Order: sequence, then C-alpha cells, then structure tokens
Amino acid sequence: MRIGIGLPSGIPGVRGDLVVRWAERAEAAPFSSLAVIDRVAYDSYDPLLALAAAAGVTRRVRLVTAILVSPLRNTVLLAKELASLDQLSAGRLVVGFGVGAREEDYAMAGVDHRGRGSRLTEQLRTLRRIWEEGKVGPPPAQPGGPPFLVGGFADEAFARAARYAQGYFHGGGPPRAFGRGAELARIAWREAGRPGEPELWGQGYFALGEDARERAIRYMRDYYAFTGPLVERIVGQLLTTPQAVVQFVEGYAEAGCHELVLMPAVPDPDQVDRLAEAVACAW
Repeated sequence: MRIGIGLPSGIPGVRGDLVVRWAERAEAAPFSSLAVIDRVAYDSYDPLLALAAAAGVTRRVRLVTAILVSPLRNTVLLAKELASLDQLSAGRLVVGFGVGAREEDYAMAGVDHRGRGSRLTEQLRTLRRIWEEGKVGPPPAQPGGPPFLVGGFADEAFARAARYAQGYFHGGGPPRAFGRGAELARIAWREAGRPGEPELWGQGYFALGEDARERAIRYMRDYYAFTGPLVERIVGQLLTTPQAVVQFVEGYAEAGCHELVLMPAVPDPDQVDRLAEAVACAW
C-alpha cells in the first residue's frame, strides 16, 4: 500500500509559503502523493491552485484532489484547468470527484444544491470527451486525461466510480468502514462489467506531538461542525500518536487499500517528518 500526505491548504490561517515548503518537505520524504480538500465557504485555498504551487516545487509525488466538489464548477473551464495542471505537473495529477457534503458551499457559489449528483455524472461523461475532441487546450499530459476517482457513500457514488472512474475514494473512518466501502466498490465494479478491480484509496487525519492534539481537535470540531453530534466521533478517529498511525496504516493495508492519504489537522511543517517517522514502522 502506498501512503500519501495532505497539504495544509485546508486549515484556516495557513500562509502560502508554508504550503509550498510543506510540498518540498513531502517530496523529500517517502510519501507517494500530496492531497488537497475542496471548500468554498471556508478559510482554505483553492485546491487546484494549491496543487499547481506544489507542482512547481516537486518532481515525483502525485498530486491528488481528495476530493474536488466539481458540480460547483463549469465543466469546460474545469477541463481546461485539470489539463493545465496535468501538464504543469508532467502527468502527476489524480482527480478525486465528489458532490460535497455542505450545502453552504453551493449557496456561496450561487449553484443549485439540487441535482448535484446528476451534474457530477454528466461531468464525468463529458470531461474525457472534451479532451478527446481537442477543442480546449492544452491537452492533458496523461493520454486520455488524468485518472479519476469518485468519492461518496451513496449507491450512486459506487456506480459512478464503476462506470466512469479508475477507482473509489473512501472519505474516512476506521479500517473496518473502509473495508465495507471497498467491498461495495468491488461489487459495483463487477456489475458494471469492468475487468480487474478498482483502485481503492482511503483517508485519515493526524496530528503528532505534545502540543498538536488540542489544536487539531479545535480544527476538526470547526471543520466538521456541520455533522452535528457526529463530530465527536470524527474527532475520536484523529491519529495523535505514532502507535495509532501504525495501527491505522496496518488496518487499511489489511482491508485492501491501495493508497492511504493522511491529512494534517495542524499545519506545523515538522508534522511531515513526524508522520514519515511514524509510518516508517509500518512500511
């Protein structure tokens, strides 16, 4: 199983130079990917711009949206942005798509929240056709365009992943929850007549070090406040010790995960080194 790390671009108050330095540090560590979240009505960076900045200071790691709330965006402009980012990163882009969980992002963008699932399906159908027709340049660096992943927990999400993507992105939770999602993704894959099996990605949050835990909890409670009483369950899954990271990594590997992305809950640059040391025990 490969292990990636998130950029701190989704944490309020982070300076732009920190995002760039974090990307450089992750490139020097043995992580396979750099991932970003996507919010509109929140103090966070645009995900594609953050990945473009990371592309300029890295040469090896893959650049991942985990996930991109694409129904908020115009499909033709999105095709151009994704192809541009794929070129700027020399073919290292992986695009995770989803409908997003927060209605306030749609309200802020002036986009109707209703029908977001059908719009995502249409985008997945249309993006590759736009690139094939070549009417919007540049062409993606990867032939046919970057790999697609689809996130979400509804039946429709698994069906979209099976029909239009290379894999499924599970949005978090303990390894047993990932295992259930992975099995549903495999079932949908087979029902769609796809050969082989889907690429399976997972996600968790970490904050390592004596002074990191309380700050991380404040961030998680703020970021997931929309879930109501479920927020404390999400906070309880935060990985705050090297031992917890190792157990989490081993659990996801046993559950069949192909790539696990660990997102930071505090933006201190030394978190990259602390996580690299922790996962070294599991690799």
